[in-house]
Amino acid sequence: MRKAGRHFLQIPGPSAVPDRILSAIGQQTIDHRGPDFASVGMKSLDGLKTIFKTQQHVFIYPASGTGAWEAALVNTLSPGDRVLMFETGHFSTLWKKLAEKLGLRAEFIQGDWRGGADPDQIEAYLTEDKAHDIKAVCVVHNETSTGSVSPISEVRKAIDRAGHPALFMVDTISGLASLEYKHDEWGVDVTVSGSQKGLMLPPGLSFNAASEKAMAANAKSGLQRSYWDWADMVGPNKTGYFPYTPATNLLYGLNEAIDMLHEEGLNNVFARHARHGQAARAAVRKWGLEVLCTKQGQESGVLTAVKLPKGHSADGFRASTLHHYDISLGNGLSKLADKVFSIGHLGDFNDLMLVATLAGVEMGLKKANVPHETGGVQAAMEQLDLKLE
Repeated sequence: MRKAGRHFLQIPGPSAVPDRILSAIGQQTIDHRGPDFASVGMKSLDGLKTIFKTQQHVFIYPASGTGAWEAALVNTLSPGDRVLMFETGHFSTLWKKLAEKLGLRAEFIQGDWRGGADPDQIEAYLTEDKAHDIKAVCVVHNETSTGSVSPISEVRKAIDRAGHPALFMVDTISGLASLEYKHDEWGVDVTVSGSQKGLMLPPGLSFNAASEKAMAANAKSGLQRSYWDWADMVGPNKTGYFPYTPATNLLYGLNEAIDMLHEEGLNNVFARHARHGQAARAAVRKWGLEVLCTKQGQESGVLTAVKLPKGHSADGFRASTLHHYDISLGNGLSKLADKVFSIGHLGDFNDLMLVATLAGVEMGLKKANVPHETGGVQAAMEQLDLKLE
């Protein structure tokens, strides 16, 4: 039977695609070697620099974020290189596994999946590496599986205090265009991101932003690469073209997304996401449930991960809520499977949409007989300063 109304896609990405972007993507495809394409490609490349906050190199791939992970590593490192990573959650773990499959020696600083990377631990680890064998430090900015944010600028300072020359790589796949990010100012060498989160596009594009230090490493790196090679991209990119067929229609959408972000103002976008994160957490705590992230100041404005009481299935709750109220919530991954659910509040998302989302969650908790207190939606509205009269 058909369900009336629209589906609420409240997973932590892909986010719902705005009509303006869908319309842009729906334009007729043009010749990616022809003269009209140059302006499309240049607008995408130059526009992304304003989102990454960089004056250096940006590369666009017709791929998922996993492809951009691989691109970051194979363009800068050699077989057997040591790479330091911090365990913030499921996605940091996957990046480590990918690095190992490439023949790198990935080393984890273990974490509890309840906060971001610890700069002090990274500094201590690097200080012990007297021979500077570690060639890269890799950190996830916004850990989608836990709703925790790593303090990237503080990690940069930690690397500098250790006096270590390792490349600094950051995954901001779910943070870019939702949380403040400054590739150049924060001294990041390679930033990885994708299209389907804060940029409000469907999945299908991923990105590397690369510093001059990273480009120098590219010239000496020994890992095998072809499709991902930055060196093949630099020349064609100078005039807005690509060495192979780009995702033309997604680039139309990307250009529209960048326009939308600047029309709102990036600082306003970041503030909106922060407010929504605060309101969502207020609702969760009023329900008497536990926010997964326990590190104050590291809670995400992109999503809120919620622990269910023992004996209650998070996946069962999600399935019931989807069935009864047509709302999709994020699932727990790997060690968090069936223990947590997540509420996505990212992308083209306003206060009313947040309140409606939280109402759906509260209705779902009641329907699934999950123990909770009522009033979470009211608490969120008060946090948003939208008190009922």
